[in-house]
Amino acid sequence: MSSAESEARKALNRLRRAAEKAAREMEALEGALKHAEGSDFPADTYAEVNVALRRLMDFTDEEAQRLQEKILHAGGLEPGRVRRG
Repeated sequence: MSSAESEARKALNRLRRAAEKAAREMEALEGALKHAEGSDFPADTYAEVNVALRRLMDFTDEEAQRLQEKILHAGGLEPGRVRRG
């Protein structure tokens, strides 16, 4: 694996962890504000943000898969034929 591919994997993992942390913090914020604001809480806005965070996590999963396939292909392996033991 080249240095660029290694850096890309590291950056992708950092992005995934940051998105997961943001989702946890949004959940905590949402819980606190729902309790404090009651019916004034902007549930639709929070739902939109949560969807955006889920899309970001899905993106990181897809990119990780794409990068892994690219690395395997560059190494002469077929991505679908590699078994994990």
